[in-house]
Amino acid sequence: DGRIHTTFRQTLTQTGRLSSVEPNLQNIPVRTGLGRTFRKFFVAAPGCLLVDADYSQIELRVLAHISEDETLIAAFNAGADIHTITASQVFGVPPELVTGEMRKRAKAVNFGIVYGISDFGLAKQLDVGRKEAAGYIDSYFERYTGVKKYMEDIVAKAREQGYVSTLMGRRRYLPEIRSSNFNLRSFAERTAINTPIQGTAADIMKKAMIAVQRELDKAQCKSRILLQVHDELVLEVTEDEKEQVAQLVRTAMEGAASLDIPLLADVNCGRDWAETK
Repeated sequence: DGRIHTTFRQTLTQTGRLSSVEPNLQNIPVRTGLGRTFRKFFVAAPGCLLVDADYSQIELRVLAHISEDETLIAAFNAGADIHTITASQVFGVPPELVTGEMRKRAKAVNFGIVYGISDFGLAKQLDVGRKEAAGYIDSYFERYTGVKKYMEDIVAKAREQGYVSTLMGRRRYLPEIRSSNFNLRSFAERTAINTPIQGTAADIMKKAMIAVQRELDKAQCKSRILLQVHDELVLEVTEDEKEQVAQLVRTAMEGAASLDIPLLADVNCGRDWAETK
C-alpha cells in the first residue's frame, strides 16, 4: 500500500515497554536536525492529520508517587517546572535565578536518578569532574530525602525477595542482585531502582492505549492509533475529527492511572510527524 509498516513486539523488553522492529520507528530522534528531517517523511494519509499525544515527564511523576517525596510532589502539584525546582534545590539559588546551564544539569540529574546513575556516569554525561558530579548527586539527595529512602529500600527489598514490582503488580526477577560479581550486582541494583518507575510508566501507557481505543470505538471515530513511541501516542485522524480526538486522547491518557500527582499529556497536530512537535 506504499506505506511503512513496523512490527510491535510485546515481550522483547525487560521493562514491559512495547518494542518496534523491522523497522524500529521508536528511535528516530526529535531533538536533532537530522531526526526532525526524518520525521517530515512520515505524513498522514490524504484528508487526514497526525495527532501526537506525549506524556509530560511521566517517569519523574511516577517517581514522586512511589517515593512519596514531599518536595517532588509539591512541585508537581503546583505545576512548577521540575528541572528548575531541582536546579534551585541543588545549586541553592531561588528559582528565578536559575540559569539555562543550571537547568540543563538539573535535568540530567533528575533523569539520571531514575536510572540509578553513578557520579562517573553523570560526570561523563555533563562533561564535568567526577567530584563535581558527586556533589550534584549528594545535593539532590539532601533535598529529596524521600527519593533517597525509596532507592535504599527498593534495593534492600529486591535483595530480600529476589524481584521488584511495578505499581500494577508486574514483577521483574533479579537473581543477579545477590551475585558476588560487583558489576552484575550493581547492574541489578540500578535495575531494581528503575523497574518500578519505568515499568509502571509502561503499564500506564498500555492502559492508556486500551482506553483510547475504547473511546474511539464508542464515538465511532474513523481515526486510529498509528504508533506508540515510549511515552507518546501517534494517531491518524480525519480532519473533521481532529478536535474531538485530541480531547478524547488527552482525557484517556491523563485518566489512565490515579497517582498523588496529576498525569499530563501534551497533544499536538500536524500534517507530518515533525509538525506535531
